Amino acid sequence: MGFPADFAWGAATAAYQIEGGSAADGRGVSVWDSYCNDGNVERGDSGLEACDHYNRWSEDVALMAEIGLKGYRMSIAWPRIMPAGTGAVNEAGLAYYERLVDALLAAGVTPWITLFHWDYPRALYLRGGWLNPDSPRWFADYVHAVVERLGDRVDHWLTINEPQCFLGLGHRTGEQAPGLTYGMSDASTAVHNTLLAHGRAVQAIRAASPHPARVGAALVGKIAMPQTTAPADIEAARRATFTLHRPGIGGNTLYMDPMYRGTYPDDLAVAYDGMVPMFDADDLAVIHQPVEFFGTNIYSAEVVRASDDARGYEQVPGHTAIGYNTLGWPVQPECLYWGPRLLHERYGLPVVITENGMAAHDWPSLDGAVHDPQRVDFLARHLSALGRAIDDGVTVDGYFHWSLMDNFEWSLGYRPRFGLVYVDYPTQRRIVKDSGRWYRDCIASNGATVADLGVSG
Repeated sequence: MGFPADFAWGAATAAYQIEGGSAADGRGVSVWDSYCNDGNVERGDSGLEACDHYNRWSEDVALMAEIGLKGYRMSIAWPRIMPAGTGAVNEAGLAYYERLVDALLAAGVTPWITLFHWDYPRALYLRGGWLNPDSPRWFADYVHAVVERLGDRVDHWLTINEPQCFLGLGHRTGEQAPGLTYGMSDASTAVHNTLLAHGRAVQAIRAASPHPARVGAALVGKIAMPQTTAPADIEAARRATFTLHRPGIGGNTLYMDPMYRGTYPDDLAVAYDGMVPMFDADDLAVIHQPVEFFGTNIYSAEVVRASDDARGYEQVPGHTAIGYNTLGWPVQPECLYWGPRLLHERYGLPVVITENGMAAHDWPSLDGAVHDPQRVDFLARHLSALGRAIDDGVTVDGYFHWSLMDNFEWSLGYRPRFGLVYVDYPTQRRIVKDSGRWYRDCIASNGATVADLGVSG
């Protein structure tokens, strides 16, 4: 097994989940501020303080250097840059990210910046949000302001994170901010405008960056993997991964095909419950911008096998995971083999695992350390599967563990702990967990420690 010499060994965070400083230095209000203030999060938690990264960023960059990260995937808070969502730019917000980027570069950590990770400006939400036809332009204007300021130092950009979640959970089922329950007609408009926002953001990056940039997005990878390696089962996994199964806005190809192929999928009517929305054909040319990598967040998969029905696949019943994390998510290391393989095969782009990780029951032991052997095992197994995908010819440019540190986990508040670094929220003390130290050794060996283990899923 051999990871590329320039492989981006990283970890990821999101602004609202770690920064705090919600009212500091002119930052505007986001939909997540309002959603938390309305009591929609477990135990009344909010991102008001979070991990206080806004004030402790220097300490946190030092921890990244201690772990040996080659890359850090961070997001920028749109309301911190443009408090009203559009118009006037907040100099203090730009200056904050400028200091952070400079510190990362000085520590030898490459910043990978996500431009939208769910903290939509409330001022724009009140103007219709993603339903407003001006929303793609609003986003592009914000992106241009950021890249114009940071583009001389930042080479890696991601436009949006997990539209399947912030639209599906935030605008369809109401489980996340802003807590809306759109019907399918409005949902289709929000999806299309979000895709246009991605395309216009790529154009804005190209226009504002003083040098060639590497651009992508971070999409949910809803992966199906075969029960066996028989060709029929592999084809079943392929069909399950790239078929729109049922009405809803969470399917892979609803987002991936317009972005990376320039077409909506042939089975679009399935997603929209028989309705095929009408959009300007020129929009697809805007959405389908050339990009350099395929970013995907993969945590698990469903297991399928070939069937004789019209779909050609069926889900394998029973327990197909080696275990479950503390949120009940299945642990299936082979998702990092089949996910990159199938996505690379269909879209032909280098794959970057922009998120992968697990929630565990972590706390400091009596010796003062945080021992998380399950996360160490999780990392070893998943990275082994990813290494096998690389050995089998899949181009994979990087892996970003979710998350660098324990943080505000959206509607679940601070209960789940995903971090390589433990955060004691009352004191904001940080402790590098055993998994962080294991990951440090893995990075130092460029993945050789994974190969030495001989781990398989």
